[in-house]
Amino acid sequence: MKTKYIGFILLAAMAVFAAACDKGDDFLYKEEMLSFALSGYNGSGQELEVQIDTLQKKFYLSNGKFNANAAYTFPEGKSTVHMTVREKTGKVVLEKEVKKEEGTFRLSFFYLNGQVGDMPSPPPFEEGKIKLKYMWMPIQTKYTGPVDIAVGKLYFIPKVFEELARVKNVKPGEFCETISIDPFPTAGQTYNGQPTPVLFVIYIYKAGTNEFYTNGTGYNWSITTTAPKPAANVASSRMYIFSENPSGALMAFVKNLEI
Repeated sequence: MKTKYIGFILLAAMAVFAAACDKGDDFLYKEEMLSFALSGYNGSGQELEVQIDTLQKKFYLSNGKFNANAAYTFPEGKSTVHMTVREKTGKVVLEKEVKKEEGTFRLSFFYLNGQVGDMPSPPPFEEGKIKLKYMWMPIQTKYTGPVDIAVGKLYFIPKVFEELARVKNVKPGEFCETISIDPFPTAGQTYNGQPTPVLFVIYIYKAGTNEFYTNGTGYNWSITTTAPKPAANVASSRMYIFSENPSGALMAFVKNLEI
Protein backbone atom coordinates (compact mmCIF):
# COMPACT_ATOMS: atom_id res chain seq x y z
CA MET A 1 0.00 0.00 0.00
CA LYS A 2 2.78 2.42 0.96
CA THR A 3 4.62 1.68 -2.32
CA LYS A 4 1.50 2.43 -4.36
CA TYR A 5 1.02 5.74 -2.52
CA ILE A 6 4.61 6.85 -3.23
CA GLY A 7 4.19 5.87 -6.88
CA PHE A 8 1.04 7.98 -7.09
CA ILE A 9 2.86 11.02 -5.66
CA LEU A 10 5.69 10.62 -8.18
CA LEU A 11 3.27 10.35 -11.10
CA ALA A 12 1.44 13.46 -9.93
CA ALA A 13 4.70 15.41 -9.62
CA MET A 14 5.76 14.36 -13.11
CA ALA A 15 2.42 15.47 -14.51
CA VAL A 16 2.79 18.90 -12.90
CA PHE A 17 6.33 19.22 -14.27
CA ALA A 18 5.21 18.21 -17.78
CA ALA A 19 2.38 20.72 -17.68
CA ALA A 20 4.81 23.42 -16.58
CA CYS A 21 7.10 22.67 -19.48
CA ASP A 22 4.22 23.28 -21.88
CA LYS A 23 3.65 26.83 -20.55
CA GLY A 24 6.05 29.51 -21.70
CA ASP A 25 5.11 31.70 -18.72
CA ASP A 26 5.74 29.09 -16.04
CA PHE A 27 7.89 29.82 -12.97
CA LEU A 28 10.64 27.57 -14.32
CA TYR A 29 11.31 30.15 -17.01
CA LYS A 30 10.50 33.37 -15.18
CA GLU A 31 13.80 33.64 -13.32
CA GLU A 32 17.15 34.29 -15.02
CA MET A 33 20.62 34.41 -13.51
CA LEU A 34 23.27 37.13 -13.87
CA SER A 35 26.83 36.47 -12.70
CA PHE A 36 29.10 39.19 -11.31
CA ALA A 37 32.90 38.87 -11.45
CA LEU A 38 34.74 41.75 -9.76
CA SER A 39 38.53 42.02 -9.58
CA GLY A 40 41.18 44.66 -8.98
CA TYR A 41 42.91 46.48 -6.16
CA ASN A 42 41.36 48.18 -3.13
CA GLY A 43 43.77 50.57 -1.41
CA SER A 44 41.25 52.12 0.98
CA GLY A 45 42.52 50.19 4.01
CA GLN A 46 39.08 48.64 4.56
CA GLU A 47 36.69 46.21 2.92
CA LEU A 48 34.37 47.61 0.26
CA GLU A 49 30.69 46.71 0.44
CA VAL A 50 28.89 45.59 -2.73
CA GLN A 51 25.10 45.82 -2.93
CA ILE A 52 23.24 44.28 -5.87
CA ASP A 53 19.68 45.60 -5.97
CA THR A 54 17.95 46.46 -2.70
CA LEU A 55 16.63 43.03 -1.79
CA GLN A 56 19.71 40.85 -2.23
CA LYS A 57 22.46 40.06 0.25
CA LYS A 58 25.60 42.22 0.31
CA PHE A 59 29.11 40.89 -0.25
CA TYR A 60 32.54 42.43 0.32
CA LEU A 61 35.77 43.18 -1.54
CA SER A 62 38.87 42.66 0.59
CA ASN A 63 41.48 45.34 1.17
CA GLY A 64 44.38 44.96 -1.26
CA LYS A 65 44.02 42.72 -4.28
CA PHE A 66 40.53 41.24 -4.63
CA ASN A 67 38.71 38.74 -6.81
CA ALA A 68 35.05 38.16 -5.97
CA ASN A 69 32.08 36.46 -7.61
CA ALA A 70 28.35 36.65 -6.94
CA ALA A 71 25.08 35.77 -8.66
CA TYR A 72 21.81 37.66 -8.98
CA THR A 73 18.46 36.09 -9.89
CA PHE A 74 16.14 38.35 -11.86
CA PRO A 75 12.49 38.24 -10.81
CA GLU A 76 9.79 38.19 -13.49
CA GLY A 77 9.51 41.43 -15.42
CA LYS A 78 12.87 42.88 -14.34
CA SER A 79 15.57 43.40 -16.99
CA THR A 80 18.22 45.54 -15.24
CA VAL A 81 19.82 45.60 -11.81
CA HIS A 82 21.67 48.36 -9.95
CA MET A 83 25.05 47.56 -8.36
CA THR A 84 26.66 49.90 -5.81
CA VAL A 85 30.14 49.67 -4.27
CA ARG A 86 30.63 51.64 -1.03
CA GLU A 87 33.14 52.20 1.69
CA LYS A 88 31.93 51.23 5.16
CA THR A 89 31.48 54.95 5.84
CA GLY A 90 28.74 54.92 3.23
CA LYS A 91 30.77 56.79 0.62
CA VAL A 92 29.85 55.54 -2.84
CA VAL A 93 32.88 54.28 -4.76
CA LEU A 94 31.09 53.39 -8.00
CA GLU A 95 27.64 52.50 -9.37
CA LYS A 96 26.65 50.45 -12.39
CA GLU A 97 23.35 49.61 -14.07
CA VAL A 98 23.66 46.07 -15.44
CA LYS A 99 21.41 44.48 -18.06
CA LYS A 100 20.11 40.95 -17.81
CA GLU A 101 21.33 40.13 -21.33
CA GLU A 102 24.98 40.44 -20.25
CA GLY A 103 24.84 37.01 -18.61
CA THR A 104 28.17 37.63 -16.87
CA PHE A 105 29.15 41.13 -15.79
CA ARG A 106 32.93 41.55 -15.42
CA LEU A 107 34.51 44.62 -13.88
CA SER A 108 38.13 45.32 -12.92
CA PHE A 109 38.98 48.56 -11.15
CA PHE A 110 41.66 50.25 -9.06
CA TYR A 111 40.66 52.21 -5.94
CA LEU A 112 43.17 54.38 -4.07
CA ASN A 113 43.15 57.76 -2.32
CA GLY A 114 39.41 58.03 -2.85
CA GLN A 115 39.72 57.73 -6.64
CA VAL A 116 38.49 54.96 -8.95
CA GLY A 117 40.40 54.12 -12.10
CA ASP A 118 41.21 51.34 -14.51
CA MET A 119 43.40 48.58 -13.17
CA PRO A 120 46.99 49.54 -14.10
CA SER A 121 49.25 47.12 -15.91
CA PRO A 122 53.00 46.47 -15.78
CA PRO A 123 55.37 47.86 -18.42
CA PRO A 124 55.35 45.93 -21.71
CA PHE A 125 57.73 42.99 -21.70
CA GLU A 126 60.98 43.48 -23.58
CA GLU A 127 63.41 40.66 -24.33
CA GLY A 128 66.74 41.16 -22.53
CA LYS A 129 65.37 43.70 -20.03
CA ILE A 130 64.07 43.83 -16.47
CA LYS A 131 61.35 46.48 -16.39
CA LEU A 132 59.88 47.68 -13.10
CA LYS A 133 57.18 50.04 -11.91
CA TYR A 134 56.65 50.87 -8.22
CA MET A 135 54.15 52.49 -5.90
CA TRP A 136 55.45 52.97 -2.35
CA MET A 137 53.13 53.32 0.67
CA PRO A 138 54.93 54.67 3.81
CA ILE A 139 52.23 53.54 6.24
CA GLN A 140 54.41 53.28 9.36
CA THR A 141 56.68 56.29 9.03
CA LYS A 142 54.04 58.55 7.40
CA TYR A 143 56.88 59.91 5.28
CA THR A 144 55.46 62.59 2.99
CA GLY A 145 58.44 63.80 0.96
CA PRO A 146 59.46 62.62 -2.51
CA VAL A 147 62.08 59.88 -2.80
CA ASP A 148 64.49 58.46 -5.34
CA ILE A 149 64.27 54.73 -6.09
CA ALA A 150 67.70 53.33 -6.94
CA VAL A 151 68.19 49.88 -8.48
CA GLY A 152 71.49 48.06 -8.45
CA LYS A 153 73.94 45.37 -7.35
CA LEU A 154 75.18 44.94 -3.79
CA TYR A 155 78.64 43.33 -3.68
CA PHE A 156 79.48 41.72 -0.34
CA ILE A 157 83.29 41.78 -0.54
CA PRO A 158 83.71 44.62 0.02
CA LYS A 159 80.18 45.92 0.68
CA VAL A 160 79.71 48.17 -2.32
CA PHE A 161 76.46 49.24 -3.99
CA GLU A 162 76.66 49.66 -7.77
CA GLU A 163 73.74 51.73 -9.00
CA LEU A 164 72.28 50.64 -12.34
CA ALA A 165 69.25 52.93 -12.63
CA ARG A 166 67.33 55.52 -10.65
CA VAL A 167 63.93 57.22 -10.83
CA LYS A 168 63.71 60.58 -9.08
CA ASN A 169 61.14 62.52 -7.08
CA VAL A 170 58.69 59.67 -6.61
CA LYS A 171 55.72 60.71 -4.44
CA PRO A 172 54.20 58.29 -1.91
CA GLY A 173 51.05 56.68 -3.27
CA GLU A 174 51.91 57.34 -6.92
CA PHE A 175 53.43 55.05 -9.54
CA CYS A 176 56.98 55.86 -10.59
CA GLU A 177 58.24 55.97 -14.16
CA THR A 178 59.34 52.66 -15.64
CA ILE A 179 62.79 51.45 -14.56
CA SER A 180 64.72 49.38 -17.11
CA ILE A 181 67.97 47.44 -16.55
CA ASP A 182 69.75 44.48 -18.10
CA PRO A 183 69.48 41.12 -16.27
CA PHE A 184 72.63 40.02 -14.49
CA PRO A 185 73.92 36.89 -12.69
CA THR A 186 74.28 36.94 -8.91
CA ALA A 187 76.57 33.89 -8.61
CA GLY A 188 80.20 33.55 -9.63
CA GLN A 189 80.82 37.30 -9.61
CA THR A 190 83.94 39.27 -8.76
CA TYR A 191 84.71 42.79 -7.58
CA ASN A 192 88.20 44.16 -8.28
CA GLY A 193 89.24 40.61 -9.12
CA GLN A 194 87.96 39.15 -5.84
CA PRO A 195 85.11 36.60 -5.80
CA THR A 196 82.03 37.92 -4.03
CA PRO A 197 78.30 37.18 -3.64
CA VAL A 198 75.99 39.73 -5.28
CA LEU A 199 72.47 40.77 -4.32
CA PHE A 200 69.87 42.52 -6.45
CA VAL A 201 68.60 45.42 -4.31
CA ILE A 202 66.29 48.40 -4.64
CA TYR A 203 67.02 51.30 -2.28
CA ILE A 204 64.82 54.25 -1.36
CA TYR A 205 66.67 57.52 -0.80
CA LYS A 206 65.55 60.99 0.17
CA ALA A 207 65.05 62.82 -3.11
CA GLY A 208 68.26 64.10 -4.67
CA THR A 209 70.53 62.31 -2.17
CA ASN A 210 72.10 58.96 -1.33
CA GLU A 211 70.62 59.12 2.19
CA PHE A 212 68.07 56.46 3.07
CA TYR A 213 64.63 57.98 3.64
CA THR A 214 64.43 56.19 7.00
CA ASN A 215 67.09 58.46 8.54
CA GLY A 216 65.37 60.50 11.21
CA THR A 217 62.22 58.35 11.27
CA GLY A 218 63.20 56.07 14.15
CA TYR A 219 63.77 53.11 11.82
CA ASN A 220 67.08 51.74 10.53
CA TRP A 221 67.83 50.63 6.98
CA SER A 222 69.94 47.51 6.79
CA ILE A 223 72.30 47.40 3.83
CA THR A 224 70.37 44.35 2.59
CA THR A 225 66.95 45.98 3.00
CA THR A 226 65.27 46.17 -0.38
CA ALA A 227 61.96 46.90 -2.06
CA PRO A 228 60.24 43.90 -3.70
CA LYS A 229 61.88 42.71 -6.91
CA PRO A 230 61.92 39.85 -9.43
CA ALA A 231 64.83 37.52 -10.17
CA ALA A 232 67.97 39.35 -11.33
CA ASN A 233 69.08 36.95 -14.05
CA VAL A 234 66.03 36.75 -16.35
CA ALA A 235 64.09 39.28 -18.39
CA SER A 236 60.76 40.25 -16.82
CA SER A 237 58.21 43.00 -16.46
CA ARG A 238 56.70 43.68 -13.02
CA MET A 239 54.55 46.23 -11.27
CA TYR A 240 54.58 46.41 -7.46
CA ILE A 241 52.63 48.21 -4.79
CA PHE A 242 54.48 47.80 -1.50
CA SER A 243 54.28 49.20 2.01
CA GLU A 244 56.39 49.40 5.13
CA ASN A 245 56.44 46.35 7.38
CA PRO A 246 59.31 46.92 9.86
CA SER A 247 60.62 44.29 12.23
CA GLY A 248 61.33 46.19 15.43
CA ALA A 249 63.49 49.16 14.48
CA LEU A 250 64.68 47.54 11.23
CA MET A 251 62.81 48.63 8.13
CA ALA A 252 61.36 45.99 5.84
CA PHE A 253 58.63 45.91 3.22
CA VAL A 254 55.66 43.80 2.20
CA LYS A 255 54.14 43.39 -1.26
CA ASN A 256 50.54 44.58 -1.46
CA LEU A 257 50.26 43.84 -5.17
CA GLU A 258 52.47 42.20 -7.79
CA ILE A 259 51.48 42.01 -11.43
